[in-house]
Amino acid sequence: MAKGPTPGHGPLTGVRVVELAGIGPGPFAAMLLADLGADVVRVDRPGGAGLGIDPAHDLTNRNKRSVVLDLKSDEGPARVLDLIERADILVEGYRPGVAERLGVGPAACLARNPKLVYGRMTGWGQDGPLADRAGHDIAYIALTGTLSMIGEPDEPPTVPANLVGDYAGGSLYLVVGVLAALQHARAHGEGQVVDAAIVDGAAHLATMIHGMLAAGSWQDRRGANLLDGGCPFYGTYATSDGGHMAVGPLEGPFYAEFARLLGIADAFPDRWDLARWDELRAAVTERFLTRTRAEWTEVFAGTDACVAPVLSLTEAPHHPHLAARSTFVEHGGRTQPAPAPRFSATPVSVRTGPALPGADTEAVAADWDVPGLRPTARD
Repeated sequence: MAKGPTPGHGPLTGVRVVELAGIGPGPFAAMLLADLGADVVRVDRPGGAGLGIDPAHDLTNRNKRSVVLDLKSDEGPARVLDLIERADILVEGYRPGVAERLGVGPAACLARNPKLVYGRMTGWGQDGPLADRAGHDIAYIALTGTLSMIGEPDEPPTVPANLVGDYAGGSLYLVVGVLAALQHARAHGEGQVVDAAIVDGAAHLATMIHGMLAAGSWQDRRGANLLDGGCPFYGTYATSDGGHMAVGPLEGPFYAEFARLLGIADAFPDRWDLARWDELRAAVTERFLTRTRAEWTEVFAGTDACVAPVLSLTEAPHHPHLAARSTFVEHGGRTQPAPAPRFSATPVSVRTGPALPGADTEAVAADWDVPGLRPTARD
């Protein structure tokens, strides 16, 4: 069923966004804009985006509306430009040069709408030796050194799903970029292109680590540092039932409480004695193996020991703290993370489920005053 105009929910209410359908970080960035209240119209291509995910379950398309246009047809680019004329932001994730060949590149779009913020989401960026090469999240974070920090020292690096590259280094930087450019456009009447490359964002995420490396307080090898699992009081430990506990009492008072509750308070008087870190890790490992995850959770409950159970994706929504904050919500029979962050004056919410390709054509044609979108107008 087609959805009507997006209600006034969130600080971006009134902002219009055109998303040219793709996969990965582009759709997630557009979802975040939609979660914050923007009216996001996703231009889906005939036949879908290519990963075979049932559109009814693609949560990255929530809070959006969809029209279907074939950008390779004679009239497709013209209809997209009609939308762009009325938009504030465009999000596209094609390889460099593709949008230009399709007739919806920055020059064409900014000529039609000089105030447009043209957001480009790629892995390698718009220029450089690899710009026109294929790639995915794992290759981008590998090249930046970010992947090298994750995992055990004597094993291959651990793949952190696609969270570090696609979404942290990609989507979030694109959103920051287009909102900054939108502020500029509204203040000066000047649109621009935002080049959000995952390699740039993933490298930028490690700024603090590079500072520590320069200061000599970080070793350029995995599992040897304070925050990468090398420290025995910053990591994860198995419990007797096969579960895991996350441990992170870095500060003195927190560590003292941790050591007391774990039962090793007098065993290692100097926790910063790196020569004994292997012994300390062995002692912590042995202690955690004496009880179940639930039992250790109870031991550390209500304390400042900085210890938490490692929950699965299906367990997390039921944790009392997350439930009290409604960190996860139910919508359309699906449990999903709630929009974030939170706003006191312009609250955000999951308003609609995933946009089904083409379901909102009539409504968008009316709301955006683009009658050419209607099938009858294109016959």
